[in-house]
Amino acid sequence: MEIKKTKLLIHICCEPDAVYAVPSMRNEYDLAGFFFNPNIHPKEEYEKRLSEVKRMSNLQKWELIVGDYNIRVWFDKIKEHKWDGEYSERCRACIKHSLTNTARFAKENNYDLFATTLTNSPRKKIEMLDEIGNEVEREIGIKYLHTNFKKKNGYLKSIKMSKVLNIYRQNYCGCIYSKIEKEQSIGGKYGREIIKTSK
Repeated sequence: MEIKKTKLLIHICCEPDAVYAVPSMRNEYDLAGFFFNPNIHPKEEYEKRLSEVKRMSNLQKWELIVGDYNIRVWFDKIKEHKWDGEYSERCRACIKHSLTNTARFAKENNYDLFATTLTNSPRKKIEMLDEIGNEVEREIGIKYLHTNFKKKNGYLKSIKMSKVLNIYRQNYCGCIYSKIEKEQSIGGKYGREIIKTSK
């Protein structure tokens, strides 16, 4: 008799983080990936990242669910901190928005747990992710699964898998602010008039 696995919905930010993280959980969990990233701008970049996630879900044979791309709601969530830079309250608000929507979908669709592939990224702090995950768990009422996909050389494995599978690797986190900060080599507040679409 087959033992029923715990159902896990795992938020996917991009395929380079998911390529190792998602398959590593399949033996233990009945999982699906949830691509919810209205923070990714411009739309062409969003489509490029989504295309890679779709390709790998088909190749690795795991279920993929795609959330809404509502950029106006996202802009509203981070507007007070849009020029704060990476690792700031902007990132915290952005991550919380993604995890809240992941947890809400998970609860509404009878999953037992939710998690995120963001813990594979060397540019994301585990402490911040855990804090946000715990907060969302309390607010939505579904258990957050603590992970650290960087452990046991997880990040290095994801890089190797990305190279072998020719996966597109972006050079900025996702939002238009992080893109401009990357291009200008600026990590914090430096201007208020560049991005009109956020108003």
